Amino acid sequence: MAIALLHTGASLSVTSFTVHPSTVFGIIGLGVLYEWGQRRTQRSGRAVLFYAGLATMFFALNGWLHDLSDSYLFSAHMVQHLLLALVVAPLLVMGVSAEMLRPVVALRWIRPVARWITSPFRTFAIFNVVVAAWHLPPLYNYALAHHPVHIVQHLMFLAASVLMWWPVLSPVPELPRLSYPGQMLYLFLMSIPMAIISVYIAYADSILYPMYASAPRVWAITPMNDQLIGGLIMWIPGGLYFYTIISIVFYRWQQAGGVDSRAGAQVGALSRTAVESARSVAQ
Repeated sequence: MAIALLHTGASLSVTSFTVHPSTVFGIIGLGVLYEWGQRRTQRSGRAVLFYAGLATMFFALNGWLHDLSDSYLFSAHMVQHLLLALVVAPLLVMGVSAEMLRPVVALRWIRPVARWITSPFRTFAIFNVVVAAWHLPPLYNYALAHHPVHIVQHLMFLAASVLMWWPVLSPVPELPRLSYPGQMLYLFLMSIPMAIISVYIAYADSILYPMYASAPRVWAITPMNDQLIGGLIMWIPGGLYFYTIISIVFYRWQQAGGVDSRAGAQVGALSRTAVESARSVAQ
């Protein structure tokens, strides 16, 4: 049984899988760019992570989840956003090697900009401002009603999420990770703004996003319950995800002998020789 959606021109059905060309072109473009970078360096197992990120992006932005989230269930939209921020973005960052990025970072006009924008204070601010702004009812509802704006919303989410993960997963010591204690504090603080946004959504006493209220009902979920579930999805799984990563970072910190330097944290991704080389260049 198919259920007509509001503005996607698609229908919700277990037997249909809608594909949106804009997402396909973007994913193919990233794949081509990645392969071009791979040809300039020695291939590594990181490619599996990068393509896993692209595959997750495809299934998050197409098919059943897209049809549900685009104009039917707000809670499905929250699942989509969490996939982009907490799964796709870190996989893309982990899938890129230092050798691929170093020639770009070495460019005179890129290096200072890259250093500025990957500062932990700025990545924290950029991510949380982007997430908070796009969940304000005026912007969120406008994006739902205008598909090109919706595309911009997702691009901004993805870009801000890549930056957010940089102080934890950076593959290049020229744009270094935080120390292990710094990573844990950063991730803990990162969970707080998301919790605030989640509480604002979950405990709202009215419908914040009216388009979902006018959609056909499935699974007998009322609009208010859908909004509550969406807020709880961002709050509980999102928060637990950060705490899980904090636990992993703590474990790696102990395995490294409690080293609390930024260079020590970078060794998890690069050889110690590469770290020392990059530090000498930076000096």
